[in-house]
Amino acid sequence: MFTLYAKIAWRNLVRNKIYSVINVVGLALGITAFLLILEYVSFEKSYNKFHKDLGNTYRLINEDTKGGTWAQVEPGWAARAKQNFPQITAYCRFEEGIAKGIVKVDGSNTEPFRENSIGYAEGNFFSFFSFPVVQGEATSFDAPNTVFLSASTAQKYFGSRDPINQALTLSNQFGDAKYTIKGIYTMPENSDIRYDMVFSLATLQNPANLNGNDWAAPDNLNSQYIYTYFKTSAGTNYKALEKKLTEIRNTLKKDKDGVVFRLQPFANIHMAPTLGDNLPTTGDLKYIYILSSIAFLILLIAWFNYINLSTANSLKRANEVGVRKIVGASQRSLITQFLGESILVNSLGFALAIALVILIQPVFNGIMGKNITLASITQSAAWIWGLVLLALGSLLSGIYTAWSLSEFNPVETLKNKINKTNKGGLLRKTLVVSQFAISISLVLATILIYQQLTYMQHEKLGLNPNQMLVIRGPEIGRDSTFSQRKSSFINQVQQESFVKDFTASGTYPGGWYNFTTSGFTQSGSKPGDEMKPYSFAIIDHRYMDAYQIKLKAGRSFTAAECAVEWNDNNKVMLNEKGIAELGFASAAEAVNKKIKWDERFLEIVGVVADYHHMGLQRTIEPIIFYPQQSSAYLTVRLGTQNIQQNIARLEDIYKNTFTGNPFEYFFIDDNFNKQYTTEMQYGQLFTAAAIWAVVIACLGLFGLTTFTVESRTKEIGIRKVLGASVADITSLLSKDFLKLVILAAVIAFPVGWYAMHSWLQDFAYRIKIEWWVFVLAGGLAMLIAFSTIAVQAIKAALSNPVKNLRTE
Repeated sequence: MFTLYAKIAWRNLVRNKIYSVINVVGLALGITAFLLILEYVSFEKSYNKFHKDLGNTYRLINEDTKGGTWAQVEPGWAARAKQNFPQITAYCRFEEGIAKGIVKVDGSNTEPFRENSIGYAEGNFFSFFSFPVVQGEATSFDAPNTVFLSASTAQKYFGSRDPINQALTLSNQFGDAKYTIKGIYTMPENSDIRYDMVFSLATLQNPANLNGNDWAAPDNLNSQYIYTYFKTSAGTNYKALEKKLTEIRNTLKKDKDGVVFRLQPFANIHMAPTLGDNLPTTGDLKYIYILSSIAFLILLIAWFNYINLSTANSLKRANEVGVRKIVGASQRSLITQFLGESILVNSLGFALAIALVILIQPVFNGIMGKNITLASITQSAAWIWGLVLLALGSLLSGIYTAWSLSEFNPVETLKNKINKTNKGGLLRKTLVVSQFAISISLVLATILIYQQLTYMQHEKLGLNPNQMLVIRGPEIGRDSTFSQRKSSFINQVQQESFVKDFTASGTYPGGWYNFTTSGFTQSGSKPGDEMKPYSFAIIDHRYMDAYQIKLKAGRSFTAAECAVEWNDNNKVMLNEKGIAELGFASAAEAVNKKIKWDERFLEIVGVVADYHHMGLQRTIEPIIFYPQQSSAYLTVRLGTQNIQQNIARLEDIYKNTFTGNPFEYFFIDDNFNKQYTTEMQYGQLFTAAAIWAVVIACLGLFGLTTFTVESRTKEIGIRKVLGASVADITSLLSKDFLKLVILAAVIAFPVGWYAMHSWLQDFAYRIKIEWWVFVLAGGLAMLIAFSTIAVQAIKAALSNPVKNLRTE
């Protein structure tokens, strides 16, 4: 019996080639989109799950009085917490910023590399976390001046040579320090903690290794630069523990900044447990929900297609069903047969989808910025729900189709009393409307995402980023001659005719700030004002002119003020947001006033017009500008001619002046726009999803148009004989479908508006949703739908009416 049903199913597929191809391709496209997004969701959900004792591991978090949270804390809290609270069984600290510098293999002629993905970490780093040490012993990381390398980094520096016990020199803000390689490790891609090199934090315990940077001492309670993780005994109430941690913080912290400690479960640092969770994460739960919704909606369109075309095509088989019922076939046997056909179609669609996933995977990985495969689906429990949904949806759509086919009354079918155009018409119209409503919503979302992205990329920033080349400052050779060599470099650069401006600073637009701090007040400040946070930017006297940032009042720094030592300086500048936070009524009022920073008094010499130091997703922060002769970033405004030739000239000057340092640079405008990577991903993804959805919907529309033409062949022939034109026939066949598309647009517009309005609220500076966007989205849908219908309608209108009437 099974063999018989399989043969019948295959023959029906072959006999109805157009419907079969549309069904299989439509399902394949829907399943392909679903599987690709399920890969990504599963991969995101799998982050950090490979660590042992995950459920008892927590990250220490700061939370300020406004609800703002950040993960960098003072390094001294870890030991104090373990001493005071026995439920803390272990702690581990590591940082991801202050170690950045230049690495060179000792005794080698190989070029040094500037390494950014490096950091200092606790001696128990490789036993606290579950990163496999593939060479060496994890316990050897306890010793000062020890470094572990990732397997890929070891390959980069040593090739096939054994790196163990080889020596490296790290040149950074702490000077030149030699480290011995004691281990090689690997880190899974689904890890939030990722390093190319890990240097022992114990090295910084020796004050001689700090190079005057006492703020980095691993036992201090003043500088927030380190990540701290605790392991607790089983059954610990971490909410009660975080209150106790805050109590000890309030007892030992001199400046009462109102900050409280929070403990964040390690399992939640990539993906928040709920949308309302305000603790910092590296992933985005909202993004996961959006992607999951897109996957389901596209799959829904594919299922609607299948139901629509199968029920429409079933009218051709009414006589078959009637005859089989007359000769004794039960409804159960008919349902079994037709369900078998449905399973065959879905199986073919699934097989084609697997092939499409493999084909499209590299493009999808490029959009998402991940290296994932079909195997990634199994990395979290999300795959179970995804495949259950896929199987259940396929089964239900098949059962409904099989049931509708078996429902025909044998007497009515054999007497040809079934209206072949109206049978199931309401359902088909409903499904067409649903398909196009989803498609139009995705088209609308795509247009608005690109509008917002274009707005952010082209909105005036309050500065001029064009032709601004940023050269990373030197790390090697910071000896007694460094200041003289730096001055020589600046003089040589400024003598070049293609150099229009120059500045040296500790930060740059789009590159975050030097740090964030609080404790600023003025004579009229209110209680609690000292808790307000300010972003700190270290600049020189050329910074404002070089970036063409305007002043609202006062003046910029002088060269002499930038040459004063850090603790001896008493001058600052603030932006407009900064003076507003301090309570000044205007920029003019703030100039020459003194503000207090803890125990120091600083004079405001100028007020800077607000500008966008960071991307337009964020509001403009209150900024304090501090004068220093930093060499972290050397920025040059180039002329517009011979760019590459001029960069080569700058490289010659740089390498001759700062021997041994690699020459690395980037342009401000390119780097600034990297802040919009997520939005670019959104745009590419929604574009692909919208195209995918429209193609699937149009496949179904093409099939339904074909069915309508076949069902109305006699009517079309009569109308042509009576003088109907091609335009008349095309209008006749298309108007009913276009009405459905218009209804879909009416449904999609408010839904799309609400969804995108909510999404835009995440941006501090955003577009307004204009009326013409809806006209464009609806117009595109109408045009595509009409083009799809017109292919079959015009073909029918051009057919020979005599032949049609003779064969009808």
